[in-house]
Amino acid sequence: MNKPLRRIAIFCGILVLALMIRDNWLQYVRADELNDHKLNKRVEIERYAHERGNIIVDGQAVTGSVETEDTYYKYKRTYTDGSMWAPVTGYASQVFGANQLEKLEDGILSGNSDQLFFDRTMAMFTGDKKKGGNVVTTLNGKAQKAAFEGLGKKKGAVAAIDPKTGKILALASTPSYDPSSFAGRLKDDEKAWVSLNKDTDKPMLNRALRETYPPGSTFKVVTAAAALENGAVDDIDAATDTPEPYILPGTQTPMVNHASGCKNASLNRAMEVSCNSVFAKLGDDVTRDKMVETAEKFGFNNGEIDTPVRAATSVYDKEMSRDGNAQSSIGQFNTAATPLQMAMVTAAIANDGRLMKPYMIDSLVSPDLDVIQQNEPEEMSRPLSAENAQLLQQMMENVVERGTGGNAAINGVKVGGKTGTAQHGENNSKNPYAWFISYAKGADGSPVAVAVVVEDSEARRDDISGGGLAAPIAKAVMKAVLDDK
Repeated sequence: MNKPLRRIAIFCGILVLALMIRDNWLQYVRADELNDHKLNKRVEIERYAHERGNIIVDGQAVTGSVETEDTYYKYKRTYTDGSMWAPVTGYASQVFGANQLEKLEDGILSGNSDQLFFDRTMAMFTGDKKKGGNVVTTLNGKAQKAAFEGLGKKKGAVAAIDPKTGKILALASTPSYDPSSFAGRLKDDEKAWVSLNKDTDKPMLNRALRETYPPGSTFKVVTAAAALENGAVDDIDAATDTPEPYILPGTQTPMVNHASGCKNASLNRAMEVSCNSVFAKLGDDVTRDKMVETAEKFGFNNGEIDTPVRAATSVYDKEMSRDGNAQSSIGQFNTAATPLQMAMVTAAIANDGRLMKPYMIDSLVSPDLDVIQQNEPEEMSRPLSAENAQLLQQMMENVVERGTGGNAAINGVKVGGKTGTAQHGENNSKNPYAWFISYAKGADGSPVAVAVVVEDSEARRDDISGGGLAAPIAKAVMKAVLDDK
């Protein structure tokens, strides 16, 4: 071969090698990046070229797919009782993407997951249409309906958990939205999306998981747990050394009580009538660091609580002053919690001190209904001993039987609860948040723990209380679960 031909051959070989390197770089190294690129419409088109798998509750699909007249986007997502289930399902839109379960389990629902490779391969040989798999949830339809209808037109949220397993039974948030309203590509879909995002009431905010509130007096169960675990209290019926008024440490500011008889009240009595002074003093006696330690065992300051939808971080401040810790011990100051977090606190107490990891996906199944992943209960922590948990149960049951939580009582069922009214706004000028946490106990332990928060209402400020607004909702949710057993 003469020299010019050799040079041409070498040059062509280099070009072929460069092409191969480039091809492999694109197919393997940058594949995920290109698939997820916002300008790559082929993945999106393929996602809606066939029927999407469904999200299942109580054996029934709460999602669906309907054929459209679009040449490329052949199927559009639909939802049954979309507003009720939106905090669980999230949305899947041909234009605006997806969130929550629709996004996190998109591989299964779209049929593109590696876990469904065998099903896709078999479909190629049989000629069957490609189908997505299903996501089977832990949700209880009756409990979800009770939560959603109980909230009604009020702004708020409900989270309910099975204490023994961590299975999420209900996640309701109001006001809500119907994901079907913007699932397609028409002008009406765009208008619905724009309107929802401009709405100052934030209907697309998942308040059960993604919003934090001052928990108010419901946090007193955490303070009580810290006091028992750290030896600040060894007899729940013994008088505490609590003056009236109690002055916040390092200040001249008295802690205001909204109940009478709080001077030297026992822990049991203080829980029953919700004495601020007793719990503020106990928080100071326990010390900030020990309060932080107990709160974190319940899930506070944990930014990785995935259900699999990630919950917002509930906070107990690690660096606040003594007076700040005293105020935080009654659920004020910098303390903030999601409804899910307070349901976790309640569930741990109801489950004799064992906190189970909360989760809402029971299993993932193939289009042929073969189970490809089964989730099992997992212990998350042990915030308190079984003995101390049972003492807290006794106190919480007194709250319902003789104290501020009477509206949650269920005939023939042992119910424990705690009311809360958290201050809101500059100088407490806005309507406070109404809270209620509770559990119902049967012969085999507690099948349900609930947290309810109501952000506002049409009632006067003086009428707002956890026992008045939130407790009836918690009662309805607990009853729905009990009736389903």
